[in-house]
Amino acid sequence: MNALQLITKKQAGNELTPDEISYLVRGYVNGDIPDYQMSAFLMAAYYQEMSPEETYQLTKIMLESGERVNTSSIPGIKVDKHSTGGVGDKVSIVLAPLIACVGLYVPMISGRALGHSGGTLDKLESIPGINTNLSVDEAVKQLSKIGAVFMAQTEELVPADKKMYALRDATSTVKSIPLITASILSKKIAEGIDGLVLDVKVGKGAFYSRQQYALKLANSLINVSEKFGLKTSVLFTAMDQPLGKAVGNWLEIKESIDTLRGNGPKDFVDVVLALGSEMLVQTKQEKTYEEALKRLSIKLQSGEAYKKLLEIVKSQGGKTKFIENPGNYPESQRKIVVRSERSGYISTIDALQIGTLAMDVGAGRHKMTDEVDLKAGVMLNKKVGDYVERGEELATIMTDRQIEVTEINTRVWNAIEVTKLKVLPPNPLLGYAVKDGSCRWPPF
Repeated sequence: MNALQLITKKQAGNELTPDEISYLVRGYVNGDIPDYQMSAFLMAAYYQEMSPEETYQLTKIMLESGERVNTSSIPGIKVDKHSTGGVGDKVSIVLAPLIACVGLYVPMISGRALGHSGGTLDKLESIPGINTNLSVDEAVKQLSKIGAVFMAQTEELVPADKKMYALRDATSTVKSIPLITASILSKKIAEGIDGLVLDVKVGKGAFYSRQQYALKLANSLINVSEKFGLKTSVLFTAMDQPLGKAVGNWLEIKESIDTLRGNGPKDFVDVVLALGSEMLVQTKQEKTYEEALKRLSIKLQSGEAYKKLLEIVKSQGGKTKFIENPGNYPESQRKIVVRSERSGYISTIDALQIGTLAMDVGAGRHKMTDEVDLKAGVMLNKKVGDYVERGEELATIMTDRQIEVTEINTRVWNAIEVTKLKVLPPNPLLGYAVKDGSCRWPPF
């Protein structure tokens, strides 16, 4: 058995055996198979796809490449959420403390920003002093004590995914459904969780702009999860416009704080409560979505979840004074206000264009080695369905970079469409994947 033969076999569209997949993955992790050969395999898997059995075996072998989080000492139910990525998606930062408030445990392993899609770790690390590079033992200790932990993937947890993900980005194979499935589930199963809720984004700012591909991904995730005995639910949420109004690391933390204090944007709150309600129903903490929504809404409005976030941040070394008084946070050198050229209703806010703009003003990365300006980003003053007067503020851009104001204006005007016809705010909840491969519309 050698890598070249297996690459050729996959290029021809043939199915690899478990031993052959193991040979490739383990060889790559051990350094016996070089980047260029694993790149060739990823490209072959991307174009020829992988069967459900291959996808399951790849997930299993990646999972077995490292250690798992041992949560057996924690008697309660462990759950987590994962998003396929979007613009302004700060759901985890609100959802984890909220779910911890109802007695579930949330061991959340998160990632970093790449391209127009933000990363939860970068958002959290905009909080001065916070440490997300916890050891497995440290994470379990905090989880047991507080009920939630935010952590980066360690060198010991699914090292195969850590190496392969960086290569997938460099080879433009990120969108492969089998590779996405194996990447997400190997990490989540390694957390030692009892239930998983997946937020699959659909729209201009998501990996998949078409519902048919999102549904195909959902089916793959559900089917492989079932083989591991992990309860998994999938909700489809809209990503045509950014979620909430803030796009950028600290800006999204600040919006999360506002939300935990009961003042969040409606579309953002709706998605948080929908995913949280699914967690409660999935784990049999509530019988109906209506009961779950009511329970979580009370927790959110009461400020209890806000206090839980303070606990988490303090436990991980973060300076809670910036959570308690966000106005004391350092500001960008430049604030560029973009005003509407005409009066009317906001009909479109292109999430991809806004996300790319936020990245270009410093909030994101073109490549993993790029430095992120944690203060930078875009603050939307309007959402789809809102009325705007000519000359009224559309968005405010925060940056330390010397980007021409005319370029900023043009890019915002190109991303936001204003029409004379009245437009209703869209529902961010698109649907709910069910086991038979279909989708329920809407989920609630």
